[in-house]
Amino acid sequence: MSRRTGRALALAASLALTTAALSAVTTGPGSAAEQKSEVAAPITLWAPATVTATAYRGRAYTDLGLRIIAQDEPFELWSTRSSYDDPITTVWRSSTGDVTLPSGLMSDFNGMRKFLEISLVPQGKGTAATIVRKGCLGNYSERVSPDAPATSPYPRSCYYNPYSLGSVQGIQAGWATPAMAGYRPFKVTPGAYTVTAKIADAYAAAFNMAPTDATRTFTLNVVKEPSYPGEPVGRGTSTAPASDPAHDEPAAPSAGEVPSTTPDLRSLPAWGIQVGRSGDYLQFSATVWNAGTSPLVVDGFRRDGEDEMDAYQYFFDADGNQTGYQSVGSFHWDPKPTHLHWHFEDFATYTLLNADKTEVVKSRKEAFCLANTDAVDQTVPNAVWNVDNSDLTTACGDYSSLSIREVLASGWGDTYAQFRAGQSFNLKGLPNGTYYIEVKANPQDRLVETSKDNNVALREIVLGGKPGARTVTVPQVGLVVEPQVRGGGSVGIPAGPVSCNGTEPGRQAGPAR
Repeated sequence: MSRRTGRALALAASLALTTAALSAVTTGPGSAAEQKSEVAAPITLWAPATVTATAYRGRAYTDLGLRIIAQDEPFELWSTRSSYDDPITTVWRSSTGDVTLPSGLMSDFNGMRKFLEISLVPQGKGTAATIVRKGCLGNYSERVSPDAPATSPYPRSCYYNPYSLGSVQGIQAGWATPAMAGYRPFKVTPGAYTVTAKIADAYAAAFNMAPTDATRTFTLNVVKEPSYPGEPVGRGTSTAPASDPAHDEPAAPSAGEVPSTTPDLRSLPAWGIQVGRSGDYLQFSATVWNAGTSPLVVDGFRRDGEDEMDAYQYFFDADGNQTGYQSVGSFHWDPKPTHLHWHFEDFATYTLLNADKTEVVKSRKEAFCLANTDAVDQTVPNAVWNVDNSDLTTACGDYSSLSIREVLASGWGDTYAQFRAGQSFNLKGLPNGTYYIEVKANPQDRLVETSKDNNVALREIVLGGKPGARTVTVPQVGLVVEPQVRGGGSVGIPAGPVSCNGTEPGRQAGPAR
């Protein structure tokens, strides 16, 4: 029996035991179980009896084997904010009706804050510790009941962009997913520990969970790292093939019709803003996303004997049937060592405006390889919860490519970090004062979309300092709090948001972007 099969059977057995234990709980006066409704908890916390982890320099990397199991029906959390001035609202959606969770449980879309409370008590030598961790239900999942649905539709990550607008977390009925967001190490020395893991009271109460559902106790054995070097842990890349483009280049610049379902490109405020190490260049990250009811699909067909492709946007109805196409420009082969792939031109522009909002510096970044790097709003109509082309390995082609297809799915954005000279803004000669970073989608009006009234986003900044040592202050947008930039501006984050599964959706392309 394989390790995966054994774990699945163990989880299934645990689910049955948990259900039996729940039915056997006595409900004496004043007990916690008495205060719960007669409706069974929709989820339970699961843990193995024993977990073994290896300590490296006083830290052990482990998720403790903790899993959340959905029981009789799928468990869904939908989170939204109507503006950056409003807090995030999270709704538990179930067959018995929607339940709005208490405010403050989610401060961003990267999971549920203070979801797990974990205590480690040494069984011998060692130091006791209490740890609080964020929870993410958007993670890889596995079936634990043999009669559960064969597949799960839910997102496989809690993507982070500081200006995301909506997210979905979910577990299919009879499935389990890791309970802990991220893979941060535990500070722990070798030895045996009694671990008590508990879903925090605020969540347990909101989800109708009794202590028997929300708490697990088990043993953690921490061992020393072996004296010989182990195999390096590599970072995986997607090997899923990109969607196939149309078979042949169209004979005419347009044909067919544009359906009622169309993409809708929108820009988020620039973020991750900082002054580069030279002291004279303003670096930032920019995200353009698709809020429409259809994916943005652009196919390229190579011109004979040239390093250029003709680009066509293809249109699809609500059932996914192609209805037509239109010429929208070109793709260009970029031979620079940090690129070596095909760029679609005129997808977006980045401009630094002065206080009266006129142009002072323009980024030379005007060609792009479209990829779904950030889940900006998974609650929009027709949003795709899981995508294939989430990095540059899937959609940008190589020099031998005769045709390619690049896609920006509904609900997803493409983030580029502007940190190279020519793409970041040159501050030399600019006086101190107020400026705006303008992110503009579809600047040449070539792409067909639902509306062009929402293509521009402005982000106010204030420049200070002196040549070679410029500073930037970035006023906060609404309630959004960005982590500090190391060695840079007062607000922002390093290029590349981090999702709960440890990937970096904004920087999967690395220097090739």
